[in-house]
Amino acid sequence: MPLSSLLLFAVVYAVAVASPGPGVFALVARVLARGTRGIPAFIAGFLVGDLLWFSVAATGFALLAQSFAALFVVIRYLGAAYLAYLAWRAWTAPVEPLAGEPIRGESELRLFLGGLALTLGNPKVVLFFLALLPTVIDLEHLTMIGMMENAAIIVIVLGTTLAAYALAAARVRRFFGSVRARRAVNRGAGTVMAGAALAVATR
Repeated sequence: MPLSSLLLFAVVYAVAVASPGPGVFALVARVLARGTRGIPAFIAGFLVGDLLWFSVAATGFALLAQSFAALFVVIRYLGAAYLAYLAWRAWTAPVEPLAGEPIRGESELRLFLGGLALTLGNPKVVLFFLALLPTVIDLEHLTMIGMMENAAIIVIVLGTTLAAYALAAARVRRFFGSVRARRAVNRGAGTVMAGAALAVATR
């Protein structure tokens, strides 16, 4: 693909990824409540989900995907249920000062699957790849090399953006060292995740 086309896709995709949505809210709230343990697996779920949606759009299977609309509705509710589960965990997690022993979090596989389900059922992601993407990339003439180039952009842009959000949330979390402050942060994060779950389930 021409460099100008790749840059255009990178800019449009970066704007879409950086704009707050259920995925970003879930990531930030998870880091605020539980720290960065397991977050790479969570981000990997987002990456795989976006790459799957890109593959669906780029290979002309968008109409086929619409035929499985009921399946994606189920996936969307699974993603919303996972967010609700994270919200409940944040509200009920035992709280210790940051200097104490780290609290055991979810398994990396569970975090990966949660991030994947959230991305596959996220209306914002679906809208971008099935509606906006064809206006940015000429999918009818997209070659295999072009697909690989755009896939690399997705990995770099999404991975970098989500990692930046996670690191920023981790830095903010350090300011709340007392048990009382940590409990307030956990419950605030739980409320945010519950709101994101509601947004995913009702769109």
